[in-house]
Amino acid sequence: MFHNYKFKNLDIKLIIAVIALTIIGIFVIGSANEANQQKQILGMILGIFVMTAMAIIDYDFLLHFHWVYYGLVIVLLVSVLLFGHESGGATRWIEIVGIRFQPSELSKILLILFFSWFFMIYEEDINKPKIIAITLILSAVPLFLIEEEPDLSTTIVTMMIICVMIFVTGISYKLVGAVLGVSIPSIIVLLILVSREGQTILDEYQGMRILAWLRPEEYPSSSYQQQNSIMAIGSGQLFGKGLGNEAFDSVKNGNYISEPHTDFIFAVAGEELGFLGSVLIIALIFFITIEILLIAKRAKDISGKLICVGMASLIGFQSFVNICVVTGLMPNTGLPLPFVSYGLTSLVTVYFGIGIVLNVGLQSKNNNGRLF
Repeated sequence: MFHNYKFKNLDIKLIIAVIALTIIGIFVIGSANEANQQKQILGMILGIFVMTAMAIIDYDFLLHFHWVYYGLVIVLLVSVLLFGHESGGATRWIEIVGIRFQPSELSKILLILFFSWFFMIYEEDINKPKIIAITLILSAVPLFLIEEEPDLSTTIVTMMIICVMIFVTGISYKLVGAVLGVSIPSIIVLLILVSREGQTILDEYQGMRILAWLRPEEYPSSSYQQQNSIMAIGSGQLFGKGLGNEAFDSVKNGNYISEPHTDFIFAVAGEELGFLGSVLIIALIFFITIEILLIAKRAKDISGKLICVGMASLIGFQSFVNICVVTGLMPNTGLPLPFVSYGLTSLVTVYFGIGIVLNVGLQSKNNNGRLF
């Protein structure tokens, strides 16, 4: 369970970047919704404890409980559908012994652990039809349960994480090309179909978000959130209006952005910290993602590499989607910005994942790995 680690391999740069990004998030959350700032500080403290604990537990030991993780994911996601709390037309939260949390956030980390073990065991057979079929079935069950909440954005991000992990394991390039050849035209056709009024492919609110994104002038009541977000970011200009400002022309102060401390926290950062502050947040996210991939490059085995790749995919994809939504480049999805958005479940679980990544780094086969 524990090893005599070489603590010279501990990635201090990654720890500093994670904590720095979280602190920036705490300040922006305090400006957006002061009532939640103290909770986010407690979340960071708890997250640091969790990260420290996971960093010293051998990830090989953790992988022994692979089926427990998968079973727990299914139980939690089914519990959401049966006993979850509804909010905004979606059921994504459950309460256990007085603690309310979002199982889909924890599920992403647990699935990374499970598939790291699964792909390690079947690395040599990853291109066999039987293993591909089993992978599809094992992936489809949790993805279906998440989509049923409904939470299409988390479903897509989780699917992308699994796809990247199986690609790194060594899936055939021919198979990848065939999948892309079918998927890309299918996505284009799907977008055309769901952009029509009265479509039945997606839930009504999901279809409306796409319509509002494509034709915001025709659906002002559904597109105002993104349009106001773009306005807020633009109004920040180079240096921003300052945290906690009382400017009369502030989009945030005028309550033109609903729930600004969660999914649209980047809009508040853009308005109050300006272009430079926004670039700093993006740079820290990019640095964290690359640093995790460097640890993956130095990992002693394929399971450690897959854990890191999974976490890098989670942080990278989710950040990309969140920022694209806030800037109007993608339809509104409802994903938090890792380390920055308010949400104790999201914050603590991502610290949990970072702790496991640090343990992979402590067991590196060398200390001179390069990404390329």
